[in-house]
Amino acid sequence: MIQLPILSLTDEPAALAQKLGDSFSTYGFAMIKDHGLDPALVRQGWDKTAEFFALPTDEKRRYYDAEAGGQRGYTPFGTEIAKDAKAHDLKEFWHVGREIDPASPIAHTMPRNVWPERPEHFRETFEPLFAEFDRVGNIILSRIAVYLGLDADWFEPAVHEGNSILRLLHYPPMDASQGEEGAIRAGAHEDINLITLLLGAEEGGLEILARDGSWIDMRPPEGALVVNVGDMLQRLTNHVLPSTTHRVRNPAGDRARYSRYSMPFFLHLRSDFPIRTLEGCISAERPNRYPDAILADDYLHERLVEIGLVKA
Repeated sequence: MIQLPILSLTDEPAALAQKLGDSFSTYGFAMIKDHGLDPALVRQGWDKTAEFFALPTDEKRRYYDAEAGGQRGYTPFGTEIAKDAKAHDLKEFWHVGREIDPASPIAHTMPRNVWPERPEHFRETFEPLFAEFDRVGNIILSRIAVYLGLDADWFEPAVHEGNSILRLLHYPPMDASQGEEGAIRAGAHEDINLITLLLGAEEGGLEILARDGSWIDMRPPEGALVVNVGDMLQRLTNHVLPSTTHRVRNPAGDRARYSRYSMPFFLHLRSDFPIRTLEGCISAERPNRYPDAILADDYLHERLVEIGLVKA
């Protein structure tokens, strides 16, 4: 049985950079404890997540805008579909995005946040929790930069005002799920963004695809983060850091009667950032797979079309 190493964000920076890079280059994933997210704020986040998804479906759907591609607010159960999958995922979710200065030159690319009337203190919980994830994500990016031979602050301008998203995920009990034949909680997919920071993976179900074709069960310690490489970072690094296929399988036995909640933070590049292969990731043995750069916003749009959230 393969078990990923559990890393600590408090490790000496250079040593952590190497350990993170080794885990990412091998698995596309890492598990991180001692991450420093405010525990009281995280607990409050879990409470508000459960309270929101317990609301009547009609009330939740008031915050759904099909034309917005699920980028903010509510996305109903059975809407998202993994690329090339035949059945929609058995989940519903809510997206919180970055609050950006209207005077910013990229403000027009950033959807406005949507805030529900219930539960109380929803916005007051998730605005600071978004900022906490953003802070920790930037520390992790600085360690990745060092591993890649870049300055530790290389990613700072690349993600400044980036279109990052905090997703609140609810997978309902299986007996309440009316999905299509063969549907699972989250079909096999790769993430679009730069890196993903995930809370809630200690509840079983998350699996990653190993190079030998087997599925690895991800069970981090309670409260630890699961962090994975997204397609944007894979493209930027010419697959030095791979974006690994993962899924959330359906529970068996007694666990099928319970909801599953998780909280991924999708850390994105700023919308006008050109994704251009890093020179240090190109060699005779590793020729450039992506000779043409693409703007982060254009890349995001392409992928949202593929997963059914945006029309072409």
